[in-house]
Amino acid sequence: MEIDLGFAEKRDNNAWLSNRYFPSKLGGQPAWLDLEALPPTAQLQCSKCKAPKVFLAQLYAPHEEEFSFHRSIYIFVCRNAGCQQAHNAENFTVLRSQLPRKNKFFSEQAAEDEGEPLPPIPCLKKVCEACGCYAPHACSRCKTISYCSSEHQRAHWSDHKANCGSSKPAPHKRQSAIEFEEFEIVIESSPTRPVEEDDKDDDARLAEFEALQASGNTGDLSNVSEAEMDKYFGNTAGSDDKTFRQFKKQIADEPEQIVRYKRGGEPLWITNTAATVADQLKTLPNCSQCGGVRQFEFQIMPQTLALLKEELLDWGVLAVYTCAKSCPIEGYVEEHMVKQDVVSEEQH
Repeated sequence: MEIDLGFAEKRDNNAWLSNRYFPSKLGGQPAWLDLEALPPTAQLQCSKCKAPKVFLAQLYAPHEEEFSFHRSIYIFVCRNAGCQQAHNAENFTVLRSQLPRKNKFFSEQAAEDEGEPLPPIPCLKKVCEACGCYAPHACSRCKTISYCSSEHQRAHWSDHKANCGSSKPAPHKRQSAIEFEEFEIVIESSPTRPVEEDDKDDDARLAEFEALQASGNTGDLSNVSEAEMDKYFGNTAGSDDKTFRQFKKQIADEPEQIVRYKRGGEPLWITNTAATVADQLKTLPNCSQCGGVRQFEFQIMPQTLALLKEELLDWGVLAVYTCAKSCPIEGYVEEHMVKQDVVSEEQH
């Protein structure tokens, strides 16, 4: 069996990651598909702290139907640490948008991917200068820069104040403090490993390491891979969990993967589901639009956290479930996420 894996790569010019090129990407601002019916601010507001959620990632995942010729899945997250709960995805929002090949926003002919990138196709509504989401507010001084919220206006003020009210053209736009660093997500097919029994228990691993240590062959551990370190020192709650060991085996060949895509498949869980998300999996909500069942589509891996450089966020697996029929919609509709964490029993 094969699975599509996503890897984060930096582009020399992030203009290649605009909506014109239908990207899959991590960080930056969303490359909107439907350029008119943008999600309202309330849909992207954290239900706990009321702060605006921030764009995390999007995957371009077209379906075979004409009405979903173009199709993107978007993920947003609240960055406040107090809004995170183990095995609870309420601080995330997942949105699906899709368009037929013939639509009022994009040409039926794909844009050339050589030479210099073309500018993005502008939204028909104003978007926030700080995060790229729908912006119903404007700077009270110059009235020319739009924001989704007062929080993002305050966060962006240090970038904007020098040109607020100026008739001079604004300098080249740089990444705002709100955004995560931007990467392209490059998708590649890869065979999956067969599920195997782990024939070494933790005592055997420890004995193996102690033997290496006694012989002086451990050195300073600077040349030992993270996978090997985890083999001996796995200190998470899942380190003695068969599911966790299988997780490590499945990613061993491609440890830098940040996305696993298998529409209609099963997630690669990081720890035992029985003690974490089993109840959620039994009661997955149906599609809010057509009432049909949802199915697993892809997951965001914990390796992503190293790229975000955000110490306040944490997760084990972010598993995204979408309408199995990817039913016809307008604008952006919410889909479902199951978040699995690796926490000790006393933390849970």
